[in-house]
Amino acid sequence: MLYTILKYIHIVSAIVAVGVNITYPLWFSRARKKPEALVFTLRTVKFIDEWIAVPAYVLLFPSGWWLASLAGWSLTTPWILTSLVLYALLSIVGLGLFTPALKKQIAIAENPGPNTAEYQKISHLTTTISVALNFLVLVIIFLMVAKSAL
Repeated sequence: MLYTILKYIHIVSAIVAVGVNITYPLWFSRARKKPEALVFTLRTVKFIDEWIAVPAYVLLFPSGWWLASLAGWSLTTPWILTSLVLYALLSIVGLGLFTPALKKQIAIAENPGPNTAEYQKISHLTTTISVALNFLVLVIIFLMVAKSAL
């Protein structure tokens, strides 16, 4: 029963984290088309990221580790180890690049505004990072689903 509960927590956490993150490029695209809603949209993405996506990603690690332990899988099993490396990369890029870039994007959107070259550059950066992070997550999900077939 514990395994089933942990698996449920792990899967729901993944759905929440990925479900939220996969929408960021769409939010950014829509915000570019509605300058009057830009700052609100960017602040909403930041709020959702900090209060929903990041906690869900954080929950994935201990629940996944515990699941692997209960199932008797070694963390050096190729699909698990690869997933852990990608998860670490995802965390480093997300917290080290995306979060600060989004904060900077919000600040620039507020002043001097979105019609500057500086804003366009940071906007492109946050969108690019967001797409790259989503790609990493989709690879991890594939590894989790395909696991023993690899």
